[in-house]
Amino acid sequence: MKSASSPRTIEWIGGINGFVRLIDQTLLPTELVYRDCRTVEEVWEAIKVLRVRGAPAIGVAAAMGVVVGLEPAAQARDKQSFLLRLKQVTQYLATSRPTAVNLFWALDRMEHAARGHAEPFDSTRMRQDLLDEALAIEAEDRQMCRDIGRHGAEIVPNGGGVLTHCNAGGLATADYGTALAVLYSAAEQGKRFAVYADETRPLLQGARLTAWELHQRGLDVTLICDNMAAQVMKEGKIGMVVVGADRIAANGDTANKIGTYGVALLAKAHGIPFYVAAPSSTFDLSLANGNAIPIEQRDPAEVTRGFGKLTAPDGIKVYNPAFDVTPAELITGLITERGIIRPVTEERIRAQIAACGFALR
Repeated sequence: MKSASSPRTIEWIGGINGFVRLIDQTLLPTELVYRDCRTVEEVWEAIKVLRVRGAPAIGVAAAMGVVVGLEPAAQARDKQSFLLRLKQVTQYLATSRPTAVNLFWALDRMEHAARGHAEPFDSTRMRQDLLDEALAIEAEDRQMCRDIGRHGAEIVPNGGGVLTHCNAGGLATADYGTALAVLYSAAEQGKRFAVYADETRPLLQGARLTAWELHQRGLDVTLICDNMAAQVMKEGKIGMVVVGADRIAANGDTANKIGTYGVALLAKAHGIPFYVAAPSSTFDLSLANGNAIPIEQRDPAEVTRGFGKLTAPDGIKVYNPAFDVTPAELITGLITERGIIRPVTEERIRAQIAACGFALR
């Protein structure tokens, strides 16, 4: 393998007066540029325009963004004023993107940590506690990624082919990825397999990010257009599909990048197991099923003027949902840091996920 690790996607630089440093993923694969976010507005913008993306990474960015946003509260004299500023920051960051539940989970966790702060109130100690909480969220995500990889590696077909859609690698998390963690772990165990990466229109996360990551690590990766997946499956090149997730409902319905639902249907038609890899923080047990998952609608220009070039009639109507929902019955198993949930049922999900205390309930 070319590299033992991916570049650091996101990290905190300095102490309580520090800042967030992240890879600007809008510039990949041609440029690897780090962007420093020193204000909450810069963190919000980075999440909104996909400089940082992927549900786990968004959660980490949001938690760190809270600490950045509390700089004006550094001299707060009472806890009530501090918590008011905290609420303003979390509500603002929550408006950046609607689908990835890790964003809201992380913000809720930061608020919970602040409410539990021991008296007497001290703004410096409070900010340090919140920085510690954000760093704990990052560290936990890194460990969960490794554990997801360890559990999922066993099901990767040795000598076969694996299809993945969008990007669920180190660029989407604090470290090792979710879906790609499964592949990295399998490769480290000595398994040999071919990976087929969908380009993932309209923003080409599969082409720009997943193919780049896999190539950096020396895995055998082949890039295909989204509409080639059926043919590749028909030719017998695929023995397994593994994707990430942005939100998983209590019954197992899963929101992921647009096009995932179609890949799941194709896998079902060809008798290919379809797996979703995600940490416990991506589960939203407060939602009975996927019908209640909010789906982000994005700028029509992403479709008509992809990467600056007009590719459709000017002024044409566009429908551009960023995500779709794959029904639980199409999912062979959910790979989490605590093991593989299969078959995918609400009973099994609650037995494993509710016990860990991470998921929204």
